Amino acid sequence: MAVDPVEPIATAPEESEGGTMTLLEHLQELRGRVAWSGAAVFAGMLLFFIPPVGFASIDFLLRPATDQIPNFRAQAISPMENIVVYFRVALLGGVALGMPMLVYQVLRFVTPALTPGERRWVLPVVVASSGMFALGLAFGYLIMLPAAYGFLFKFGNEFADITPTISSYIDLTTRLLLVSGVVFETPIVIMGLAKFRLVTARKLWGWWRWALLGAFILSAVLTPTPDPVTQTLVAMPMVVLYFVGIGLAWLIRR
Repeated sequence: MAVDPVEPIATAPEESEGGTMTLLEHLQELRGRVAWSGAAVFAGMLLFFIPPVGFASIDFLLRPATDQIPNFRAQAISPMENIVVYFRVALLGGVALGMPMLVYQVLRFVTPALTPGERRWVLPVVVASSGMFALGLAFGYLIMLPAAYGFLFKFGNEFADITPTISSYIDLTTRLLLVSGVVFETPIVIMGLAKFRLVTARKLWGWWRWALLGAFILSAVLTPTPDPVTQTLVAMPMVVLYFVGIGLAWLIRR
């Protein structure tokens, strides 16, 4: 009687190709991605640590206030305040310059779960995200800050002069700029969700009323000021960019 030959035990494709990772390997990879991101931000900060560049950047951020109050001059009430402001502005510059690396490392961390066709989108998404972040910073500086400070500096100036400390002014300015930059990433995020089949353009269009409400709620949470002018300036671009994201979602999965 013939005996069937013993077949070797097949190895799972995922294991043979190294497609699976242990929890420790995931944590080690995450540590490496975070290290590269931190190095990119620090490298960008080094440029702003150069005194001419750093002081010029602070003067650049003070212009929205000086445009509203010609003789505006912030004050420092502690010896370390100017140094803290200098480092805060350098950090903002480092994040802005390191944004391509930040987005790239985030996408590279999730690429093992993507198909080869989806991995080809990594570099275009990095370029688009960096461009949208820069566009958000420009919108914040040219539109949001003048309007916000135009309202804040004139409200109640009949009974009190606005003389903020340099740290409070730079803190508010950098926060508004970062919020504006992150808000402008909305279309890219929606496009990514549509690419992964998590949402569709039809569903997003059906949620537009909730998106409008959510934009104003989120703007109230993100903006460090309670005034309606600043919150509206954050919410309205978010709503417009939401509809732009719907168009991108339709193009990506039509």
